[in-house]
Amino acid sequence: MLLSITLFLWVFCSSSSSTSVAASVSYDDRAITINGQRRILISGSIHYPRSTPEMWPDLIKKAKDGGLDVIQTYVFWNGHEPSQGQYNFAGRYDLVRFIKLVQQAGLYVHLRIGPYVCAEWNFGGFPVWLKYVQGISFRTDNEPFKAAMQKFTKKIVDVMKSEKLFQTQGGPIIMCQIENEYGPVEWEIGAPGKAYTKWMAQMAVSLGTGVPWIMCKQEDAPDPIIDTCNGFYCENFKPNKSSKPKMWTEAWTGGGTVFGASVSRRPVEDLAFSVARFIQNNGSFVNYYMYHGGTNFGRTTAGLFIAPSYDFDAPIDEYGLLREPKWGHLRNLHKAIKQCEPALVSSYPTVTWPGNNLEVHVFNSKSACAAFLANYDTKSPAKVAFQNTRYDLPPWSISILLDCKIEIFNTAKISSESSQMKMTPVNGGVFSWQSSNEQTVSADDSDTIARDGLWDQISLTRDASDYLWYLTNVNIQPGEAFLKNRQSPTLTIMSAGHTLHIFINGQLSGTTYGSLQNPKLTYSGNVKLRAGINKISLLSVAVGLPNVGLHFETWNTGVLGPVTLKGLNEGTRDLTNQKWSYKVGLKGESLKLHTLDGSSSVEWVEGSSLATKRPLTWYKTTFNTPAGNDPLALDMSTMGKGEIWVNGQSIGRHWPGYKARGNCGGCSYAGIFNEKKCRTNCGEASQRWYHVPRLWLKPSGNSLVVFEEWGGDPTGISLVKRTAQ
Repeated sequence: MLLSITLFLWVFCSSSSSTSVAASVSYDDRAITINGQRRILISGSIHYPRSTPEMWPDLIKKAKDGGLDVIQTYVFWNGHEPSQGQYNFAGRYDLVRFIKLVQQAGLYVHLRIGPYVCAEWNFGGFPVWLKYVQGISFRTDNEPFKAAMQKFTKKIVDVMKSEKLFQTQGGPIIMCQIENEYGPVEWEIGAPGKAYTKWMAQMAVSLGTGVPWIMCKQEDAPDPIIDTCNGFYCENFKPNKSSKPKMWTEAWTGGGTVFGASVSRRPVEDLAFSVARFIQNNGSFVNYYMYHGGTNFGRTTAGLFIAPSYDFDAPIDEYGLLREPKWGHLRNLHKAIKQCEPALVSSYPTVTWPGNNLEVHVFNSKSACAAFLANYDTKSPAKVAFQNTRYDLPPWSISILLDCKIEIFNTAKISSESSQMKMTPVNGGVFSWQSSNEQTVSADDSDTIARDGLWDQISLTRDASDYLWYLTNVNIQPGEAFLKNRQSPTLTIMSAGHTLHIFINGQLSGTTYGSLQNPKLTYSGNVKLRAGINKISLLSVAVGLPNVGLHFETWNTGVLGPVTLKGLNEGTRDLTNQKWSYKVGLKGESLKLHTLDGSSSVEWVEGSSLATKRPLTWYKTTFNTPAGNDPLALDMSTMGKGEIWVNGQSIGRHWPGYKARGNCGGCSYAGIFNEKKCRTNCGEASQRWYHVPRLWLKPSGNSLVVFEEWGGDPTGISLVKRTAQ
């Protein structure tokens, strides 16, 4: 059965007299069909905001050279509509430019509009203003949410139509996605979720894109929408209707980098094995998530504690360099699949089992034949006799046979050369630094907001800053026993995360922080108080807003209490409901110390007066751009936690002081891969190097500004170049 999405051919001429030929896009149970031709499509995720426009052409070329047919990307709502009704399609958010570059390279586009994307992206891609729309409830049968979601989805579709970017207009977009991994949420919330699923499917189809829509991890995706699989393996996945093709929208190449956690690396032998196994089981579309992960610049990271590096152990690394042998081995796999495509799209396999842990799939059409010989044993190699020939199969591997005779690829036999990434200091590796102290705020300051009790952090900051000061005064009577006994009361603070600095009378008294597994935190420590008024200043720091979970718009952040003081004559004093004052952001942020003009508004010291290993300190320096085209990064290994700017552009949050936890044992490619296997960086910084795009630099006099929360040594920061050897 062929379910046609559009069946017309349309030729249009642009004002420049160039001609584009439109094509129909449809599907059947075997594959996506483009202009009447079934295709086995190899795709890779490259997210436009996670690299710079300068990098896009090279990334797309390397994807094409790697054997990809399709570039897949999310659409990032909070990047495109940061303020309600105010749209941004410039710079790293120039989606139209990105798609046209893909088209120029001769590749297709799979546009995952969402507009919920998850993606380890701040607030799952939702703009923070959406949280404060009256009566809203995210991702359910809620009228305010559906109205906002439909408006943005239609906005993106209309932009694509106006630029003639759908395949039916002569453009490269062959598929769109609505929502993202909604099935588990629907299961949790029941009837409202099912109603929402039905509504969004109808809404998406009604937009008239002319190309198929998909829903990933959505078993009840309504017709004509295709349900698809995400995961490390998807060979056993089946779509919910026999009329739909078997598609894998996220074949995970590794994992994101999380502050405080070791880093995931997925062996290419296993990744190739999983793809070959999917194809032999009737799969027709595979997308690597990620093919190039890139960088979470600025404050775009989420998932709580997600680091700026979104490298994902992808075939093209964070800096745009080929990761070998992963890129080359997958390129060879893709070539083998394409050679077998005529047989794969025109027949179904005959399956036999010649021995224990052995399986053979044969695709045999009138004009072509292809075979997949699999050895599922994780330890022992095998010899398989097939059509009077014996084939050697390493453990946990699949061989692909062209014409059912010639072994053209085996998933465990790597012929591509390996490369090692090297970070080399440039410009002498030394900066000349200046420092300026960030001022501690108190409840008596004139620019604070006074309110009764403790308030949610985001309700006050609206995520304009990571930082919120919680400020109050505590009056200690001269007769308190602890003053005479030289003992200290215990201050206990309950916070919804993610980091907390405690200042007593302007002096740092303690710091605590959470983790991805437990972002909430409790501080309990002795504090030095004096008779009279004592100023308690709590600096609460957010590390990205939640990006996943049921109704995450209701989740709170910051110091929500209780806050108690134990060890007084009265016993324990509850400070939770007394008057608190609030100050959004840092003074250095309001002065824009990260910019050239703003940095002149304060005094800076240098030389022997330079502040090192002191919390809440700003640092600045200048540097010249090194010659050449090698990607650049900052080695931040001697610093603690904060943020980095180059020429006013935010490189992202740095946190090398949070050492990686986990088990970094051996790494065998054989056997089922999971998040706990093949970990690296244990006992080291989760992220040491921070990408500095060359697009953001000028030949000389570049400004580098670092804000340090914990107290680091800036003299150890160096500029490095990344090379593959």
